[in-house]
Amino acid sequence: MLEEKDIFRDTWVRYLGYANEVGESFRAVVPVQVVRASYAVAFGYVLADTADKSWKMYKRGGGPKKIIVETGDALLWQTLASVAIPGLVINRLCAFTQTQLHRNASKVPLTTRKIITVSVGLISIPFIIHPIDAGVTIFMNNTYRKWI
Repeated sequence: MLEEKDIFRDTWVRYLGYANEVGESFRAVVPVQVVRASYAVAFGYVLADTADKSWKMYKRGGGPKKIIVETGDALLWQTLASVAIPGLVINRLCAFTQTQLHRNASKVPLTTRKIITVSVGLISIPFIIHPIDAGVTIFMNNTYRKWI
């Protein structure tokens, strides 16, 4: 039997969960409403994946407890791995970059410093995805999944 491809975790759809990292990367050059909208996209992805996992558990005949556990697992994992931790990492990385450029390269035009900040944020996204996913999985395996 072939294993079903998970559209939310094994396809391009997974990248919708990282919309807020793109928003955080552009925070220096866009209105805050744009950054907030990027979080709405990311949380929409989280909720869609959670609903998908819950529905699949229901279709497999899982009782109410199994469905609730599966829902909690998907919601917690996705919130941490797709929104909270990467958003915080990119936010802090961009803030640090801005501060350092202001302190050490203040003669560089502000527009250039902002472009550098955005670039650092965007370039870092591919490098943080897999370590954060793996770290959240380890965390979940040693907490929620062990306790439930």
